[in-house]
Amino acid sequence: MLFAIDAGNTNITIGLFDGEKLVRQFRMITKTSRTSDEYGVFLRQWLQVNGDNSEIKDAKIDSVIISSVVPNIMHSLTSGIIKYFDVNPLIVAPGIKSGIRLAIPNPKELGADRLVDAVAAYEMYGGPVIVVDFGTATTHDLVLGDGTFAAGVTSPGIRLAANALWTGTAKLPEVEIQKVDTILGKDTVSSMQAGIYYGYIGQTEYIINRMKKEAGLSDIKVVATGGLGKMISDATDAIDVYDPELTLHGLRIIYDKQ
Repeated sequence: MLFAIDAGNTNITIGLFDGEKLVRQFRMITKTSRTSDEYGVFLRQWLQVNGDNSEIKDAKIDSVIISSVVPNIMHSLTSGIIKYFDVNPLIVAPGIKSGIRLAIPNPKELGADRLVDAVAAYEMYGGPVIVVDFGTATTHDLVLGDGTFAAGVTSPGIRLAANALWTGTAKLPEVEIQKVDTILGKDTVSSMQAGIYYGYIGQTEYIINRMKKEAGLSDIKVVATGGLGKMISDATDAIDVYDPELTLHGLRIIYDKQ
């Protein structure tokens, strides 16, 4: 079975695959201070805890693939996998066989997570496609019909932007990020929630529409994933598909291509 691991700035998301089937997934907070033993023991214990699932009970992890945008955790994470599973993980890095051609000036600058999302969106939903990942940062990436990664847009993620609002002001409180029924806020909390929610919907729609216009591609599918993406995708017609498992499937697809 395959462990597909996506290490992001906020969370590490891990999926267990049996062939093309995602059997189970879970998340852990990204911390730079974990040891290799902590990673290895955690993954081993997770398998034991889920041992009542017949698909996991006798699981043998014989392959692992990792995409990471957090270099500082990689030594401990890979060492823990080698030590506790006796598997050398495949790392998503420049030059890996992906089926996507990077038509950008410096391909090495592209985050591994963006490449993985591009692969998944293109392979699963076809091209051309815009893939939107609502993570710590929100990314909008354009993949053309021939599988060329053509361009991308990066903006602060919803939580990051909201956090800047209340940490950068003296009197505004921290509020829950949630869907609100009206933009007409009546008090401080509701006005902040409306600004965060509707402001991000507006940003998402504008970026998507502008990318379509400048690329000359009016008929293009838009696929979203990540974090609070469902809350935004449910509120706009600019997004065609919300797939919370997109990144994990992208890792599986890349592994299968090697």
